[in-house]
Amino acid sequence: MTRPPDRPAVEAEVEVVEYTDPLCPWAWGSEPVFRRLRAALAGRVTWRRAYCVLFDHDDDPPPDPAAETAWYARYVEDISGHTRAPRALRLSRVAASSWPSSLVAKAAERQGDEVSGRVLRRLRESVFVLGEPADTRALAEAAVRGVPGLDGELLAADAASASVLEAVRADRAEARRPVPGVLSVRGGSPHPGAAKETADGGYRYALPTLLVRTPAGSRVVPGWRPYEEYASAIEELSPGLLTEPLRPAPSDALARYRSLTDPERELLTDGPWPPSGAVRVETGNGPVWLHPEEAATHPARGRGAPAAP
Repeated sequence: MTRPPDRPAVEAEVEVVEYTDPLCPWAWGSEPVFRRLRAALAGRVTWRRAYCVLFDHDDDPPPDPAAETAWYARYVEDISGHTRAPRALRLSRVAASSWPSSLVAKAAERQGDEVSGRVLRRLRESVFVLGEPADTRALAEAAVRGVPGLDGELLAADAASASVLEAVRADRAEARRPVPGVLSVRGGSPHPGAAKETADGGYRYALPTLLVRTPAGSRVVPGWRPYEEYASAIEELSPGLLTEPLRPAPSDALARYRSLTDPERELLTDGPWPPSGAVRVETGNGPVWLHPEEAATHPARGRGAPAAP
């Protein structure tokens, strides 16, 4: 997008670090705002995702898996009441591990931003749309099969590699060195984002957390926040960097993003909805809308309503 003539080009080096997990319900609920923010910063920042491993290998297994699943389903329902994000009609289980989906998401980064973003989206949808968390390597690879531009064989090889494993280990360790500003956080958000205590007595970032860094300083925005708080943090560090992205027509937005929730299409698009060909997939908290080409390979195929005429 062309910068408005009254706003000078900005030379500052800006890094945005998104601490996240493919299976985190608050991170899923932040997708509309993060998609808008990424569009507003496109080409002007380095945006890096650090996978924090929300469900870890050393977590104790639940004594009653059915009761744990019922509790977690209610927890996700409560979160979706705040974020308006879709939730699965039925959750099959609580994820056993975030490692497989994190490894697949990290491996996908080697195939470019567009592909890796679509891979991460499919992994999120595995639990919050389908109710089948991608918590094994086979399930994670199956969830992303058919993503446009994705080389599945290369993805599988990279996800199994020592270098990707080391990269996710580094992400996990980084997430457990939070900046002091998040150790105690107050605010009106239902999820203000104070750092979480870990089993070893340390802390990790709450998910999601965005850390914005420039040579002049840094700002951290933890938890579930409105767009304006992220915009304010960036403007403080680098005035003039953020531009308001154009809101494309619904058909163009769906072609770009492939999958849109109601909060996303309200925030990111401009025009009557649904666009021609959109496939509606029902969830427990509003639909997910798929581009017809996405619906053809999406694990939700067969659950969707016919495409809009």
